[in-house]
Amino acid sequence: MPLTDCRLTLAQTNPALGAVQRNLEDHVAAIQAALAAGSQLIVFPELSLTGYFLKDQTAELALDVDGPELRTLLELSKRISILVGFVERARDGRIYNSAAFLEDGKLLHVHRKVHLVTYGMFDEEREFAAGDEFRAFESKLGRFGVLICEDAWHVSSGLQHFLAGVDAMLVPSCSPGRGVGGGATELGSETTWRTLLDAHAMLFQTWVVYANRVGWEDGVFFWGGSRVIDPFGKLVARIEGFEPALAQASIDGGALRRARVATPLLRDAKPWLLARALERIAAAERAQ
Repeated sequence: MPLTDCRLTLAQTNPALGAVQRNLEDHVAAIQAALAAGSQLIVFPELSLTGYFLKDQTAELALDVDGPELRTLLELSKRISILVGFVERARDGRIYNSAAFLEDGKLLHVHRKVHLVTYGMFDEEREFAAGDEFRAFESKLGRFGVLICEDAWHVSSGLQHFLAGVDAMLVPSCSPGRGVGGGATELGSETTWRTLLDAHAMLFQTWVVYANRVGWEDGVFFWGGSRVIDPFGKLVARIEGFEPALAQASIDGGALRRARVATPLLRDAKPWLLARALERIAAAERAQ
């Protein structure tokens, strides 16, 4: 289905660590505000229902996809499409850092974070199993792909969505604020993410919707900076400041078509050359 001209709400939230019911109430309030603003889609940050540094609480707070918390949001999804972050307990008992896309009262898609962060202050592999695919999906609003935070730092992730012809990449995140001082006018983490997201939009000729959280958790500051970028790399909407906030933006199929006609990157892509190169690299690795 071609991208429908769509009004969306960015939900830049400050989830309370481990307080699922309280966070769910905040989600419901944000959704009601988005509906009042005429939005058809609302995008929440990574792990928006639970908070991030869960550590020993992770297994306790893991949710089944058919549990009561998601059922509340599923009911609201009859009026607005929803992307929400949560800790997922799969049927086989594995626990994932996941994002669910809910629409028309149905669980339309679940993306499990593939590239878990285990460096610096992060130790996600301690708590989570890694997802193993990037799969585009069809919404009534268009064709979407999800990248959860670190997923976007690996070019192969966005490339798979690009080759699948997505209209928009939805990027929920829990990015901490880093890189202060030296006369800079913005945080180093904002500079890095701005560059990364602009590159995704331009190189993959897609809308990019980035929802990052704010607030302090376990001594770590999350900087926000949620934004929407068009397929030319132009900033369309941004939430200023370090507080919880909502922002509305419109994404449209016209900009998508113009970008892809002006520079037909997908038309001229040659993924089979990449497949051959990967086969050669894999063969060389096996031969060592």
